[in-house]
Amino acid sequence: MEDVTGRRLIVITGASSGIGLAAACHLSRRGDQVVLVGRDPARLRAAADEVRETSGERPEVFRADFAVLDDVRRLAERLRAAYDQIDVLANNAGAIALQPVTTVDGFELSIQANHLAPFLLTNLLVDRVRRTVVTASGAHRSGALDPDDLNAPLRRYRALTAYGTSKQANILFTAEAARRWPQLDSYCFHPGVVRTRFGNDSRLVALGMRLLPFRTPVKGAQTLVWLTNQERTRLNSGGYYFDCRPRRPWPKAADPQLAARLWAASAAAVGVPA
Repeated sequence: MEDVTGRRLIVITGASSGIGLAAACHLSRRGDQVVLVGRDPARLRAAADEVRETSGERPEVFRADFAVLDDVRRLAERLRAAYDQIDVLANNAGAIALQPVTTVDGFELSIQANHLAPFLLTNLLVDRVRRTVVTASGAHRSGALDPDDLNAPLRRYRALTAYGTSKQANILFTAEAARRWPQLDSYCFHPGVVRTRFGNDSRLVALGMRLLPFRTPVKGAQTLVWLTNQERTRLNSGGYYFDCRPRRPWPKAADPQLAARLWAASAAAVGVPA
């Protein structure tokens, strides 16, 4: 059910494949102006071609690697120069590192790409954005977030724990954003287990993606699209959703004191005011 009417500007990160591309195609076909953000230029061009074939309109594209915080800062500058208002910022880009990886900024890859980068981008655009939708995950149940040590997963590395910790951070960030920025509608969601390019560096994960009954990207994008389209009076800012319904995250992702500590640690990590 789509309630919001009128053409909107929607920026989607991680839009060159999977959930982001599926959402972009749907929203563009609906009549919205979509802006695609991705890491790989060739895949971005291919995604833009697919959106154009779907809707008849070619979207603008912006390249940024969320494993490089200076890329995020440059992306924010370019978006600010291009658009006075962004109706929806879909913070969908993400990564899972099957081996311990430290970024050029000194952070574990999952926590940077999945949390610190979108945290920084949203902070740099907050005066332009009306609504943000964050792609979280039910994997937050395996998170072990310590705001005093964002690189804790690098010790005795376990990929799913590191990924779950970053998804726990997504949910805490969404709730704290709603408290700190009441003018900004903030939501996050679990897309389900979706068959995408995610984890393609692992033959085992790639095989599982092909063989197991996972969701399609279109199904995974359903709640993202729904959250962009609902009137704010029907939603709970700061809320966590699954299958177009509010859900209660695990307590570790619903602790307001932990969320406030994470915000302070994240602001210090990326160099924005707390």
